[in-house]
Amino acid sequence: MTERPFLLISTRAEDELAADELRAVRELSGLGDRVLQWRLERDPLPAPSEAWLNGWAGILLGGSPFTSSDPERSELQVRVEDQLEALVAELLARDQPFLGLCYGVGILGRVGGGSIDRRHGEPVGATWVSLTPEGARDPLLVGVPERFEAFVGHKEATATLPADAVLLASSAACPVQMYRMGRNVYATQFHPELDAVGLATRIEAYKHLGYFDPSEAGALTAVAHGTDVHHAHTVLRNFARLYG
Repeated sequence: MTERPFLLISTRAEDELAADELRAVRELSGLGDRVLQWRLERDPLPAPSEAWLNGWAGILLGGSPFTSSDPERSELQVRVEDQLEALVAELLARDQPFLGLCYGVGILGRVGGGSIDRRHGEPVGATWVSLTPEGARDPLLVGVPERFEAFVGHKEATATLPADAVLLASSAACPVQMYRMGRNVYATQFHPELDAVGLATRIEAYKHLGYFDPSEAGALTAVAHGTDVHHAHTVLRNFARLYG
C-alpha cells in the first residue's frame, strides 16, 4: 500500500525561501520526499473535495510575508487567504490533520471565530515557550519539555482564542503560542520548522520589511546560530509520527 504524502502549502514569492521552507520541513519532520509543496502564491488550490483531501496524510501551512490582520490587502493576498480559509474551514469540519506554522494562527483563528491583532507581536529571534497543562498531555507535544526555546518573528498574534480552542503553549510576550481545535487541527505561533539556517535565510531576505532594524541583521543571525531550538522541532516529528 502506497503511503499518502503530506502537503506543505507555501505562500512566499521568493524561490530561495520557499525552497528552504520545504527543505526544513522535510528534514526536521523526518518525512523527506513524502512532503510535497504547493506554491499558493503562484497556483490556486483546487476545490477542497473529499477525494482531494483524502489524498493527503496531513496538511501543513508555512509562514508567510502576508499578515492576516493587514488593513489593506493586495489582490494576491485576498485570493490566497480566501482559499486558505475555505480549506481550513473544511479541515475543521472534517477534523483532518492540519498544522499551521505562524501564519496558520491567523488563518485558523479567523476561521474558528477568534480575533487577531498586533498587540502581541514578537521580534525576530528566540523566545521561551511554556506548555499549559493541556499541552503537556497533548500527543503533538510528547517529548517536549514544559519550557523550551523556539524561534519567533511576527507582527500579529491571537488576541482572543476561538471558543472551541484548547490552549497548548504560551510565552511572556505572546499568550497564545500554540492551540488545538478538535482533535487534529493545530496552529503554532512559534516556528517548529525553523532551524538556524532557515532563520538566517529569512533574516537576510526580510531585513527591509519592518520586522527589525536592518542594522540588527548580523546580531540576529548570531542568535540564530547560537540558540538550541531542537525541542520545537519535535512538534514536526510528532505530526509526522501521528499521521504518517
